[in-house]
Amino acid sequence: MKLNDVYIDVFGDKKKFSVEKVIHTGKVWSVKFKNFNSAREVEFLLGKRIFVDQDNLIGLEENTYFIHDLIGSRVFRNGGLIGNLVDVLSLPANDVYVIKDLSEGELLIPAVSDYVESFDPINKILVLRPGGDIFEEEDDED
Repeated sequence: MKLNDVYIDVFGDKKKFSVEKVIHTGKVWSVKFKNFNSAREVEFLLGKRIFVDQDNLIGLEENTYFIHDLIGSRVFRNGGLIGNLVDVLSLPANDVYVIKDLSEGELLIPAVSDYVESFDPINKILVLRPGGDIFEEEDDED
């Protein structure tokens, strides 16, 4: 993988860091930044979010999308708008779409083909499969 630069959120600003080397071992990615030569020198980056620009995004398999492509999508079901996708939860079994419905409630929909009919990343439209009711979780206030 060739990666020249990344951006890291440091105190609210995205700062550019030049990449010297990328190592991938199993599920772990390690990045060596230019001009940083010890773990101590990069300690301040622990827990920070790393971003890449559009030119450095990796290619994805068919019907696989980046979370930033999904966020903000209008969600339709049974021919009507049901809300907007506001977050994606990455869980062990599968991702879950968090949808703010039209009454400001929250729907959680598994991101699997049993529930998702199609996604148009250009127009940001997610279409859920038609069918029975979708239930929102209610808070019990006893």
